[in-house]
Amino acid sequence: MGTIDDLALLREYAARNSEAAFETLVSRRVNFVYSAALRQVRDPQLAAEITQAVFIILARKAGRISDRTILTGWLFKTTRFAARAELRNAALRRRREQEAQMQSEIPSPPPDPEWEQMSPLLDEALAALGETDRQAVLLRFFENKSLAEVGVHLGTGEDTARKRVARALEKLRRYFSKRGAASTTVVIAGMISANSVQAAPVALAKSATVMALTKGVAASGSTLTLIKGALKLMAWTKAKVAVVVGVGALLAAGATTVVVEKVSHSKLSETNLSWADNPKYWASDSRVLESLPTVMIIRPTQFPRGGGGVQQRNRIMYKNCSIPGLLDIAYGFGSTRTVFPENKPLDSYDVMYTLSAPFSPVLSQEVAKQFGYAARKESRVMDVLLLKVVNQNPPNLKASKKSASESMMSSGLDKTVIEGQNISTLCGHIEGILSQPVLDRTGLKGKYDVTLQMNLHNNRPSKEIMESAILDQLGLELVPSRESIEMLVVEKVK
Repeated sequence: MGTIDDLALLREYAARNSEAAFETLVSRRVNFVYSAALRQVRDPQLAAEITQAVFIILARKAGRISDRTILTGWLFKTTRFAARAELRNAALRRRREQEAQMQSEIPSPPPDPEWEQMSPLLDEALAALGETDRQAVLLRFFENKSLAEVGVHLGTGEDTARKRVARALEKLRRYFSKRGAASTTVVIAGMISANSVQAAPVALAKSATVMALTKGVAASGSTLTLIKGALKLMAWTKAKVAVVVGVGALLAAGATTVVVEKVSHSKLSETNLSWADNPKYWASDSRVLESLPTVMIIRPTQFPRGGGGVQQRNRIMYKNCSIPGLLDIAYGFGSTRTVFPENKPLDSYDVMYTLSAPFSPVLSQEVAKQFGYAARKESRVMDVLLLKVVNQNPPNLKASKKSASESMMSSGLDKTVIEGQNISTLCGHIEGILSQPVLDRTGLKGKYDVTLQMNLHNNRPSKEIMESAILDQLGLELVPSRESIEMLVVEKVK
């Protein structure tokens, strides 16, 4: 039965508390929700728990869901929120003892290698689509609607629906291809139709209905935690505010309007920045950074498993950045030369800044204003390491012939390559690894190419290993000392 009938059931439940209507609705949609959850968490028991959470949320919000809502899309997004909340907590939870038993309850054909490659990417790929394109794909291939029916649901004709579906499939094809799952739009359409919705465990529809009808009163602690996390993510997304500020307006106003999701929605004017939900705009790639519009965004991270960032001139973009990390970006002192209060904040944020004004003062002001952390510079006598020259002709330290545009740095635990940069870059790298201030006392001027290699087997290098590698390969030594250096002292001001 179509979406209109499903909404009618939801309205019947909301208006008259009809358990039969809600039970019917759950039985129709349980396979869709369970399949989406299973693709994302790859664990049948966790997928079942997420399914229960989604229907509990549906029951709680039944009276507030608009008549214009396409329920398939609502369930997809809510399942995604619940799965993300579960993945954030997964590392802290023990593996389920009944995993094998749950898997045995799922009737499944022999795995299709192509689908096995595509399946883990599918929900991220769908989330990267625009809202209408995503609805078209869900209706066409998850619900097996005809193109005419898709057009009716989207308020367009059949020809428009056909073009939209074709365009969405092409976007999915490009998404999969970039991630090593190359295919054709025809194959992708067939794979999704055949595999995207599979049967949920037999008893799940009944248990999900019972839990939902009690609004989760009888749910386990882990399910309630999952619901809380999903609702939090939903609230963040709904309350998201974003302001695009032109350079002229910025300078005329003398202030920067910033997007911080802790700020009340009513305090900032709203501009549609739905593009910022697309992961491709948060890639650690300077080419992406150059293409972004003029904006500043600080929002709770949508990349709890990711991290990193990129900076180019006055444009910056960082994922999963802590407040100490924000202060590091704003002041440039690094964690080694920053003194934090005893209880450092643990929340993480995504940061994007592409305004023409220098980001350092703006970002430091906003961290103080929105999060209550201010910083001051202060000279302190500290234990430091002095980098000095021992060997004048080392094998892996050479004067560079690279131009400014060719300078680069790449670093892993086993190998670091620095090209066309001064010795202070090397000092900063060593300081970050050893967590102790490193001062340049080499007297070396100009730009250098550096290669530093250590056989660590992915373990963090000890001070002794680092000292030995620096001496043997770069002809430099680290000498302990006590020096007065400038530190950044962070204080909680509100």
